[in-house]
Amino acid sequence: MNRCTLSRMTGTSAPDPALAFPFIGGRPCLNFVATLGRRHSSAALERLPDPAALARWFAEAELAADGEPVRVTDRDLAGARVLREALYRLVRTSMAGQEPEPADVELINEAAARPDLAPQLGAVRWTARQPARAALATVARDAVLLVRSPLLERVKECENPGCSLLFLDDSQARRRRWCSMDRCGNLAKVAGYRSRSRGAPAR
Repeated sequence: MNRCTLSRMTGTSAPDPALAFPFIGGRPCLNFVATLGRRHSSAALERLPDPAALARWFAEAELAADGEPVRVTDRDLAGARVLREALYRLVRTSMAGQEPEPADVELINEAAARPDLAPQLGAVRWTARQPARAALATVARDAVLLVRSPLLERVKECENPGCSLLFLDDSQARRRRWCSMDRCGNLAKVAGYRSRSRGAPAR
């Protein structure tokens, strides 16, 4: 079942196209970190403005425990945002070969130690007693596994100065520069073309 189908089932489509979730990180933890966009800008884009948005992310990330909307409280949302930022700092410091903050390690380890989503055979894909906490535990575990694996060397940040998305470079040559050609890659092409056009001598 794809994300569009899940969104239609749950009735949780994004009201604003700018708040659409990018699923281009290549890992659940990187996709979750991407719910805060334009991190390097003074106007960061919060894609999780309310509990309904987090429930929609769970659905579109295919981390909904039973195919139904995950019940998310204000407390769940606040905890998810704190975890998201700890995951971001963990990945960035690990990419730089630095030690993460002890507080972040403690928070992420605590989240990863909780019961995560249990896979099921049949019509129900996942099950969990506390679906929201279990989905976040699954994301936290993914981050722990990523930073402790050789795949960490393939995690990059998009080279578009206005973008802050992290992604796993799965290209054969390992030369991927943009989070997505449909997003920042095309913007860079257009900007390069305009720059060359302005610099071309008039005929």
